[in-house]
Amino acid sequence: MEIFDGRPESVEGRLPREVRVYDFLDELGIEYKRVDHEVANTMEACEAIDKVLETLMCKNLFLCNRQKTKFYLLMMPGDKKFKTKELSSQINSSRLSFADADDMLKYLDIEPGAVSVMGLMNDKEHTVQLLVDEDVKKGEYLGCHPCVCTSSMKIKTKDIFEKFLPAVGHEPETVHLVGED
Repeated sequence: MEIFDGRPESVEGRLPREVRVYDFLDELGIEYKRVDHEVANTMEACEAIDKVLETLMCKNLFLCNRQKTKFYLLMMPGDKKFKTKELSSQINSSRLSFADADDMLKYLDIEPGAVSVMGLMNDKEHTVQLLVDEDVKKGEYLGCHPCVCTSSMKIKTKDIFEKFLPAVGHEPETVHLVGED
């Protein structure tokens, strides 16, 4: 995998949702490194990519309550285990589960395997609440997809929280996940 600075030279063959991410980051003046790769649909594949990018492996989960009236994007370190009960008690929401692919597409314009904080730029109605494990904020950089699972980016954590999130109007809620048995 070759590391590139910023957007691809040509956007031919790339999905519009991916190109919109590059356009938006460039508009905000956010610098990023990027790699193109095969579909990354396992944590092992993501680990290999993050090793190349030398960044924190971030697990992104799209969740909802049982009634499907509240949706959440959870960012957490990839090496932590997700425990529904642990998170539910912190956000006062019972019965969290993984949201449907249709809702992911509807609210974030993302398909399974490409869930990323970048999808929040497509959530104009602010339907999705961003939840961030406190450990994600500790790293200098974090890795995420540009709304597709065939590219990954390395972005300064500070730029995500101080530039990107304010620009998309999403206020993150910090959570503490132990993730142990």
